[in-house]
Amino acid sequence: MDSTATTIALAGVLAIPVGAAVRAARRHHVYGTPTERAAYEAMHTVSLAAPTLREGLSPESARKSARHLRRLLGTAAVAITDADRLLAWDGEGDRHAEDALVHAKNVVATGRVKLLDWVDCGGEECPIRDAVIAPLIVDGRTVGTLAAYNSTASVALTRAVCEVARWVSSQLELGQLDQSRTRAMEAEIRALRAQISPHFIYNSLTAIASFVRTDPSRARELLLEFADFTRYSFRRNGSMTTLAEELRCIDCYFELEQARFGDQLQLVVRVAPEILGLELPFLCMQPLVENAVRHGLRGESGQGTVTISAEDSGTEYTIKIVDDGAGMDPATAGAALSGEGTSDAHAVANIQERLLAAFGPDHGLQLDSTPGEGTTVTIRVPKPIARRKPANRREDA
Repeated sequence: MDSTATTIALAGVLAIPVGAAVRAARRHHVYGTPTERAAYEAMHTVSLAAPTLREGLSPESARKSARHLRRLLGTAAVAITDADRLLAWDGEGDRHAEDALVHAKNVVATGRVKLLDWVDCGGEECPIRDAVIAPLIVDGRTVGTLAAYNSTASVALTRAVCEVARWVSSQLELGQLDQSRTRAMEAEIRALRAQISPHFIYNSLTAIASFVRTDPSRARELLLEFADFTRYSFRRNGSMTTLAEELRCIDCYFELEQARFGDQLQLVVRVAPEILGLELPFLCMQPLVENAVRHGLRGESGQGTVTISAEDSGTEYTIKIVDDGAGMDPATAGAALSGEGTSDAHAVANIQERLLAAFGPDHGLQLDSTPGEGTTVTIRVPKPIARRKPANRREDA
């Protein structure tokens, strides 16, 4: 065999282990080291348990999260209790489930970790002999326990159970915070609804009544507008809405006001159709428009125009409500944003707080006003961050 043939044959022999090494290296690159894989599994398990725990401590949330917590701890069984009952048992040895609350009573009472170095069991094949029981503490109060049952309770397991119990407690606290925030938002919306002017409702019904005999069809149209306005204003489904729904509410409001003022009051809307689906906090525009109508009519003539515009401004959407009315000085505008003074100011501050809560500290209301020239209210809504697709990478064979 000549040297060329020998070289080719040798290359063929070497190609097998080299190719295997490349494949092994790729698998290592994808799956990582054992430590990295273990960290990933732990974080993945934690992410599966978190959403149900945010719902609060209940039989349903405990049942759903217990299996993930048992996998995280690697024990034979896990029990979750509240202060009065067993909420969930997951794993082997369920004959011990009825004793779990008895085991947890002292932990609930003292708020301290308890180690059971012998769990009485009549079954020789049962893997449960020891247990570590840790308190679940929310706002400084023990609300339940997390117990890990196993054949042995090592120091490492005790530390792990304590850390997982602390994490579960933090999720329960975050869940309470979410619920408190939701209740606060609902309270703010109820307060905003309460500020819908009784005079507006009375005047709208009076205007409708005035058309009943002279123009019945117009009275019927206005009554439907009034029904749509009140139905939207007092709806119960969620704290967010769309720009299109807010504009529809404003249109109903203007129809009722124009029944009183006629052509003296004008509404101009300049909104690109593609922005109509933009999500906004519920009732964040109509109260601002109502303020513009109530305080923006010019002098004794009572004439005024409110202009609403919305446009794409690159990284955000900009909504403006402009009136050509009396305007205000900077001090009055600042007081309105902080909620000082009249009920109208409280309504503006309410909207300001909800915008900041929904979109962050850089996206509240902006008031620009000059006495005798009108007021401009600006709402800036950030665009959701687009997820970039990773570029396709070519791997050498």
